[in-house]
Amino acid sequence: MAASLPAAEAPRERTSSAAMALNVQDFGAAGDGAKDDTEAFRSAMDAAVKAGNCAVFVPRGHYLIKGRLDIPPTVTLQGVFTAPSARSKDEGSVLLAVAGAGDAKGQPFITLRTSSSLRGLTIFYPGQEMKNPPVPYPWTIQGQGDNICLTDILLVNPYQAVDFGTYPAGRHFISGLYGQPLYRGLFIDQCYDVGRVENVHFWSFWGGWEGELYVFMRSEAVAFVLGRTDWQFLSKCFCIGYKIGYHFVQNQAGPGNCVLTQCGSDIGPTAVRVEGGQAHAGHSFVNCQFMAGVEIAPTNTGPVKFTACGFWGIPTTDHHAIIDGTGHTTFNGCHFNGWGQHDREAPAIHARSGGLTVSACDFMDLGKAQITLEPEVVSALIYGNRLRGKERITNRAGGRAQIALNAVSA
Repeated sequence: MAASLPAAEAPRERTSSAAMALNVQDFGAAGDGAKDDTEAFRSAMDAAVKAGNCAVFVPRGHYLIKGRLDIPPTVTLQGVFTAPSARSKDEGSVLLAVAGAGDAKGQPFITLRTSSSLRGLTIFYPGQEMKNPPVPYPWTIQGQGDNICLTDILLVNPYQAVDFGTYPAGRHFISGLYGQPLYRGLFIDQCYDVGRVENVHFWSFWGGWEGELYVFMRSEAVAFVLGRTDWQFLSKCFCIGYKIGYHFVQNQAGPGNCVLTQCGSDIGPTAVRVEGGQAHAGHSFVNCQFMAGVEIAPTNTGPVKFTACGFWGIPTTDHHAIIDGTGHTTFNGCHFNGWGQHDREAPAIHARSGGLTVSACDFMDLGKAQITLEPEVVSALIYGNRLRGKERITNRAGGRAQIALNAVSA
């Protein structure tokens, strides 16, 4: 019979994936929420580099980090979670972030270097407040290098969550990122080789749906900000209650091109805003759901395509799409419901300029205007759609528009 170990000699907690990892508690981390564990984490990661760039395991506990953490190249900082968690700020491997209060442009809480990883952790800001505005903090996680990985991470109440755009971060991989970013969620820019993002969920579980904080989020917060990224893939990403769900911007590095599948933006006035897209590639949405509106800005030059997507309104929705710019926007196999909430004469799609194709779509609201084409529209194809009550397509583009084979039903 094997002899039992005295309590003082009991082995440290491990997970199977962290069996060969260094343990932050072996470097003096207390995990009691009171002692500053910053130096213990730094020492453990320094040792990981010397040991051949291995993982550093963070057992269950509340680790107060008064400073910042820098994850060296090819090192993994790993907690106990092996799936995305929610409402777990009191469970699992929790980092308590306190540095940078009041300074949104300060040094990030965690910096990830080339080929480093962050896994299975919860990060909570105990000093954050449910007010309008909330306390500004720097980015929680910032990437500075290629091949960075985030998996199974819960960011409970970050002011700004993940920054993979201030510095180049190509071939990044994000999977299982949950949280309630209060001002900015995921920012991607300067990605010059394919980035991959999946299973992201941003929602108001910490601050709730009422009160001052939610007023701030509905008027200021953006879930996803996407700039220059060459072949960005997003799959099964979701946000709810944000001013803008997916914001495609054009910064110094230029516009990007993105493919989004099975993504959604719920209960927000602007689900998608496109200010820039690469002229040869643009952005494509497939099997997505949006509540409520799409805005294509005058600055956009690239194609924007919606395939098999659903659109439905909230109490402030007049249009499901307002289209400007010189790019071409396509809706194929989509359905539209609940527009014209204030202006009953507002069309579901209002094309002010650029090009437009609408085919095999279902405009579900009885008797409401479906599409308006303004004189600055350079070309339009409107065909094979189902309209309810009567056809209400206004064509001010003249012969540059082809409108045919649309069926009207009750």
